[in-house]
Amino acid sequence: MPDTFRALYAEQVEGRPRVTLTTLEDRALPPGEVTLDVAFSSLNYKDGLALTGKGKVIRKFPLVPGIDVAGTVRASSSTRFKPGEAVFATGWNMGESLWGGYTQRTRLSADILQRVPRGLDAKQVMAVGTAGFTAMLCVQALEDAGSLRSGREVVVTGAAGGVGSVAVALLAALGQRVVASTGRREHEPWLRSLGASDILDRAVLAEKGPPLASERWGAGVDSVGGQTLATVLSQTAFEGAIAACGVAGGPDLPVTVFPFILRGVKLLGVNSVLVPMDRRERAWQRLVELLPADKLAESTSVVPMSKLLELAPEILAGKVRGRVVVDVNA
Repeated sequence: MPDTFRALYAEQVEGRPRVTLTTLEDRALPPGEVTLDVAFSSLNYKDGLALTGKGKVIRKFPLVPGIDVAGTVRASSSTRFKPGEAVFATGWNMGESLWGGYTQRTRLSADILQRVPRGLDAKQVMAVGTAGFTAMLCVQALEDAGSLRSGREVVVTGAAGGVGSVAVALLAALGQRVVASTGRREHEPWLRSLGASDILDRAVLAEKGPPLASERWGAGVDSVGGQTLATVLSQTAFEGAIAACGVAGGPDLPVTVFPFILRGVKLLGVNSVLVPMDRRERAWQRLVELLPADKLAESTSVVPMSKLLELAPEILAGKVRGRVVVDVNA
């Protein structure tokens, strides 16, 4: 009998993506130097778009979705990795044009794999995942811009989501006064436990205001976009900076040039998909140093792969709190 494994498999049927939980044989595995026994993946906003077909995330069919993966090397033709090593990957177009993590077995290029950092295990790495990695890149961008030295409040939009919750914890660990913006007031105690000093209703930032409002924010992490980002920029203080990484509130940016030319505000675009490996290693080392393990555990839920198709619409609707780790073997 051929060796088989379970996976979520995306196919194109009559021009539309269809994702099903199915059993595949080893011969279905894509090319690559390293074969993994997958332990965990995670659920991100982009995964929700892919699984529901509401966004053109998957660009090559058939494909296994899931932009994160962690597991153990089963076999390797690369001298860089040996059987039994714990490894992971995030981004690199996995779940888009390359096989992703929603599978019990996969085969990947050695060039996109990293060893699980010392101090973390496979489950914790996926609890961070693309969302937490992106949050760290945002924080580093703000550090590089010098905007975390102003002493002013730092705003995090979409604070109850994956990127936002990790950003709150990281910025608080750096001693920043973090204002968490969310529409889910029931999560206020949890956000305060992550380090938020104040909570701001997202409706306040979603309202259109003057092109240049009173200065409040020294810096910010935005995962929402749209009018929310425009409002935050209009309220950012002289030489402040906002790191933007999401479009949950829409891709348009209804903003004037005034914050940029009158206050020297910087809009820092952050993309985590194709970040070079040296920058990835530095970011993950900072995550190990800064992100409290208890805060990460408190912000994480674990679900079986079989529940992902039910959860996908919920993450798009903003109903998922924090990070979701996917146990592909449950």
